[in-house]
Amino acid sequence: MATWKNLDTLASYSKLAELKGHVNIADAMAGEKGAERVKKYSTPMAAGLTYNYAAKQVDETVLDALAKLADEAELIDKFQELYNGAVINTGEKRMVLHHLARTQLGEDVVVDGVNKREFYVAQQKKAADFANKVHAGEITNENGEKFTTVVQIGIGGSDLGPRALYIALENWAKANNTSKMEAKFISNVDPDDAAAVLASVDLAHALFIVVSKSGTTLETLTNEAFVKNALVKAGLNPSKHMLAVTSETSPLAKSEDYLTAIFMDDYIGGYSSVSGVGGAILSLAFGPEVFAQILDGAAAEDKLATNKNILENPDMLDALIGVYERNVQGYPATAVLPYSQALSRFPAHLQQCDMESNGKSVNRFGEPVDYVTGPVIFGEPGTNGQHSFYQLLHQGTDIVPLQFIGFKKSQLGVDVDIENSTSQQKLCANVAAQIVAFACGKEDENLNKNFKGGRPSSIITGEELTPASLGALLAHFENKIMFQGFVWNLNSFDQEGVQLGKVLAKRVLAHDTDGALKVYSDLLNI
Repeated sequence: MATWKNLDTLASYSKLAELKGHVNIADAMAGEKGAERVKKYSTPMAAGLTYNYAAKQVDETVLDALAKLADEAELIDKFQELYNGAVINTGEKRMVLHHLARTQLGEDVVVDGVNKREFYVAQQKKAADFANKVHAGEITNENGEKFTTVVQIGIGGSDLGPRALYIALENWAKANNTSKMEAKFISNVDPDDAAAVLASVDLAHALFIVVSKSGTTLETLTNEAFVKNALVKAGLNPSKHMLAVTSETSPLAKSEDYLTAIFMDDYIGGYSSVSGVGGAILSLAFGPEVFAQILDGAAAEDKLATNKNILENPDMLDALIGVYERNVQGYPATAVLPYSQALSRFPAHLQQCDMESNGKSVNRFGEPVDYVTGPVIFGEPGTNGQHSFYQLLHQGTDIVPLQFIGFKKSQLGVDVDIENSTSQQKLCANVAAQIVAFACGKEDENLNKNFKGGRPSSIITGEELTPASLGALLAHFENKIMFQGFVWNLNSFDQEGVQLGKVLAKRVLAHDTDGALKVYSDLLNI
């Protein structure tokens, strides 16, 4: 079995720490040296993607130190234990089986006589069969009419990932004639969220998915009641318009309030869009075949993540470079910058994935750690971000590592040539320019116009954003976060940080308050 140790007890980390400032990225990326780096520091990903880290502050010396850290921290051994069903989630004493929902990487995982891979495949088939029947008109509303819209009611991992993936493929599906139903999402308990979505759909032809593993999530149940009330007021039977994605033991599992229930389990928590949480809505919106392509892309990337050679394992390499930036270089944040409007909500999904997983100050054994852990994650699609927060990224006092994502082709294929270049070419020109501008900077006697450079970045490139490449992209970042949690000796798979506020909110609603909590409650007229 792998040994779990704090980062600062590893000899390889002490060696890595000696390499702070080892590479001057502005010098390394200048001229022909930069051209050679771009060709050299690149590794293939799944589904035609490539991870290029030429503009990161690494060279052979740093990469060798990172490889030694990966070996001493036993990262691949820990990954193998995870996908083979070890109890990796120490806080909740649970296995962590996200990867098993996409493919079988290792041994059979059997719990209480149930083969978990077979369980996930069965639920995927159940979601696919339901979606196919809806599309074929075998499952209809009370009047025998087809459903045209599907609305997901959930929050956190039950909203962010599926929403990001739906938006990412919405245009692709239209261009490839696989768009089956329009999808919308209700997440915020703010009544304006639900009201606005309901006002935008034809209730009689809308199907609603209630997503809650426990069946007790306050925001989700509140929004479900909001939707049911609207359906009743419209003279519709809610049970003919709703399905549930939940655990087999939740109150929603066998309720007659739903057309069907698709099951998830305790071993896929937090970010869970590869389970029924994403499978149901994406199969309804685009067809089960498209969701299967997402899973295939993710599975292919997962296989790369099993490689012990960090130069052939883009997920682990990205993770280790991130540890170097966070713990040695001392950078506090990471910006995720997709140059694709389709990925407009992908940074928000990664915020939850990363910050909910590795936003911890105690190790797997509940002991405080003496080093920094997960960075702040933020981002917006380019080129919008360039006209927003790039000022701070270029000339601010903090250096923020950057993760660009870019594709050669647009999804819809509709473009126009203006001033001798297309819109897509202008988009790609901007991302290429930004990488070099951040790395190399520009000297100017006027300090307002001076760019120090030395801002590290990587870029993931591909031909086009497709279901398979989206799956690979999703798995890349999930695996990166997992490997970083291993290095930091964290339990990345529970989210106790979201619980305290929930407890206090219940006290406020029960009018069981005192001190500042009572004053704030009175201030908001609760």
